[in-house]
Amino acid sequence: MPLRSLRQKVLPGFGLSLGCALVYLSLLILLPLSGLAFKASQLSLSEFWAIASGERALASYRVTFGASLLAALINAFFGLIVAWILVRYSFPGKRLIDSLVDLPFALPTAVAGITLATLYAGNGWIGRHLEPLGVKVAFSPLGIVVALTFIGLPFVVRTLQPVIEDIEPEIEEAAASLGASRLQTFLRVLLPALLPALLTGFTLAFSRSIGEYGSVIFIAGNMPLISEITPLLIISKLEQYDVVGATALAMVMLIISFVMLLAVNALQWWAANRHQAHAASAGERR
Repeated sequence: MPLRSLRQKVLPGFGLSLGCALVYLSLLILLPLSGLAFKASQLSLSEFWAIASGERALASYRVTFGASLLAALINAFFGLIVAWILVRYSFPGKRLIDSLVDLPFALPTAVAGITLATLYAGNGWIGRHLEPLGVKVAFSPLGIVVALTFIGLPFVVRTLQPVIEDIEPEIEEAAASLGASRLQTFLRVLLPALLPALLTGFTLAFSRSIGEYGSVIFIAGNMPLISEITPLLIISKLEQYDVVGATALAMVMLIISFVMLLAVNALQWWAANRHQAHAASAGERR
């Protein structure tokens, strides 16, 4: 039997697959977001702006997006190092470290938050050594960055590992034989190949951090205008039965997140096209 006819019998057709995918995505994503937009549309523009631009709301945006961006940048830098070491080197305890990378996936976020708050508190194992130096982690914005860095690291490492595995060590040896330094090899040979995956990992970590709640509320201190994240402010409004106010803040988070993810995806597309063009020009020169 021809392979083409076998595929048509074993796998569902395009129409059925597309229909199932659209129904699934509609139930999980489209309908909830449509309900959010419908609820927010009940507000006039002035009412929506008054809620979204309040002093407490603006402070929560700065804390949420600032801490998420900083944590994602930290994970992009150190996640690349961790992924590189796990792929390129063999050492005792490698499997243990590799499994620990996935710990934030398996650990409940509330447990992670309580553990981090205990460690970094003034009398904690780590905090007792930092506070005499003037570094207050627990119950401060810095604690939010620590929590978001913890939960975002696996996204960067697991995204980069397959790409690093596909890069042959001979490429680095060839660059070195042509007189390239280690920095030149990294910037001109390795980084263009790693950049699309690195941006993907950064995007995933950033997106995960924006909506994080459980691990943050235990270490942040939750002080209005100082260390209060927007998800907590939304929960506070819901507890006060201010559904409209919570919807307005959620809509702002949705719009900002969508715009930022769109920008990052455009940057990913540009990096991937640039890498393909670089590879093609290199092939023509050879």
